[in-house]
Amino acid sequence: MPRKIMDSESIKRALTRISHEILEKNKGIGEICIVGIRTRGAFLAERISQLIEQIEGEKVPVGILDITLYRDDLTLASSQPVVHETLIKFDISGKKLILVDDVLYTGRTIRAALDAITDFGRPAQIQLAVLIDRGHRELPIRADYVGKNIPTAANESVRVILQEADEAADEVIVKKVGANG
Repeated sequence: MPRKIMDSESIKRALTRISHEILEKNKGIGEICIVGIRTRGAFLAERISQLIEQIEGEKVPVGILDITLYRDDLTLASSQPVVHETLIKFDISGKKLILVDDVLYTGRTIRAALDAITDFGRPAQIQLAVLIDRGHRELPIRADYVGKNIPTAANESVRVILQEADEAADEVIVKKVGANG
């Protein structure tokens, strides 16, 4: 039976808090830009950008990163991977880049994103914002901004449902996977 961990309001509160933390740590918007990892990370990045604009009155550049070809499990995932467009229409060199994803798990997605980012320039700094940190890291990667820490078992999955991607109300659910799940 899936457990609802966050609803629409708690997701909005978490993103608002993350937006304020980004502004506080970076002393305003200065040289920051935001890049979301496709798919749900891109939608969360856009939401954070909009929240920062509401707070500061100025738009922060936001882009979308596709990491498909940078994954270390590419051959395991599919024999015909679907590659989507990366949309970063600004120079990231010398900027404080906020990388956004929905769930931080093993760290492998973030490692792939770091490899992909270097093809677009050399940011002065990369910070990581995630809605959910579920633990179980395989690589030494940690988030600078976390919406919610959710300790999980290895036989559980965390699913972030966003209106933009799933055409359903925002929520985060945890459910058991395996033979009976």
